[in-house]
Amino acid sequence: MAKRTSKTKRPNILLIAIDSLRRDHMSCYGYHRLTTPYIDDFAEQCTLFEQTFSPHIPTTSAYASMLTGRDCFGTEVVALRHKGGLTKKVTTLPELLRQEGYNTTCVGFGGNPSSRGFSRYLEYEQWGSWANAPLAKADLLNQVALPELDRLSRSSKPWFVMLRHMDPHAPYLPPPPYNQMFYSGDPTDKKKPNTIKPAFDFKPFADFFKSWMMPGLRDADWVDAQYDGAIAYMDACIQVIFQRLEEIGVIDDTIVALNGDHGETLQEHTCWFDHHGTYDPTLVVPLMIRYPRKVPMGLRIPGINQHKDLVPTLLDLAGVKSSLKFDGRSLMKLVRGQAASFESEFYITECTWMRKHGWRTPQWKYIEALEPDFHFLDAVELYDLVEDPLELNNLARKNPDVVATLRDRMNRFIAKREKQLGITNPMLTQGDWNAGAPFASSREAYAALHIGDSKEAKRIQAMSRK
Repeated sequence: MAKRTSKTKRPNILLIAIDSLRRDHMSCYGYHRLTTPYIDDFAEQCTLFEQTFSPHIPTTSAYASMLTGRDCFGTEVVALRHKGGLTKKVTTLPELLRQEGYNTTCVGFGGNPSSRGFSRYLEYEQWGSWANAPLAKADLLNQVALPELDRLSRSSKPWFVMLRHMDPHAPYLPPPPYNQMFYSGDPTDKKKPNTIKPAFDFKPFADFFKSWMMPGLRDADWVDAQYDGAIAYMDACIQVIFQRLEEIGVIDDTIVALNGDHGETLQEHTCWFDHHGTYDPTLVVPLMIRYPRKVPMGLRIPGINQHKDLVPTLLDLAGVKSSLKFDGRSLMKLVRGQAASFESEFYITECTWMRKHGWRTPQWKYIEALEPDFHFLDAVELYDLVEDPLELNNLARKNPDVVATLRDRMNRFIAKREKQLGITNPMLTQGDWNAGAPFASSREAYAALHIGDSKEAKRIQAMSRK
């Protein structure tokens, strides 16, 4: 294909948004398995951010912040199955860029309230089961995305494209050789300890797991290996995207950001291969930005930042001025050394299968249940992230003074944001965030919450689009 040189006055923007990607399972972030060889090379051409957080779990609330530059009070979105559309009080990045003359396309995220404002929506199949394994999600995305990149690059207008990758998201069923890349034995061997049994005994998720996990499975480590294999498969497919940008001659005219919406919990905390819970495997996400004209290559930034900082950063790099109010700040302040870190302590929320909020500092994690959860966990959790980075020892009863201090900081922040915006904390107005909610007891929650097979999981996720 003949190369074309971009004649646009503004750079293109490509947002590679990856669902359920754990930062600590990427080799460029220090993982012991080589899961991301291409992204590792890409990271050397980027500025990589080591401490990016998704404070509002799960997908809908995370993308709301990623695409508006606002926190959950600004977006008024906290729940996966958000009721109604995104508030008209905010302008999304695609809406803003369209006003600036950009063509805008969203791949794989149409219909979600947080995806409002794109000119064009393209979809690909993201779900499946063991019966139709393997799932070639990233190849299917490429089949849609590559022609679109060609089409957009023929225009004199700059473009903004968001690719929503779903490979690390369950079901984890990558194609060969990635399905055996990190596990080559027999996970059904009856001589192995039955480590998957606790997950299969967890009734809310058991039917979903059995619909896509290997029949006769005993070894839970096989599931972790499939997750890693899905990342490696996606990594290879992402290389194809960059190859196409090089072929059409726009790679250096394009701001490329790779960001996760949230992480994933594997065998930790009995959350079982999902992304609920406000533990760090879910909160911490990868972020790297490539734009050689303004962004240093090979730089790693240790300062803390959040999803709300992404939009101000992209606008800063693109030279787009806006009078809009953002809760976030341009990450170029960190890159240029104008700040060492942004907020070191911040509000965290989740409203997926549980409704909880809390407060995270560099040392402490405070979690407060707003209604009983289906894991029968304590209503208050406190973890020392320095001494206990895996968040295994709940210290709430032993440290009531720390609990009181963190609760006070959280409540003062909530009151401040409510007063600034003239609203009630949206965590308190999503009482019907799930069928049967709010729950009066953990037993009631456990009995009511249920994912069926992969088709039912797809339907439940699509409920957020109504």
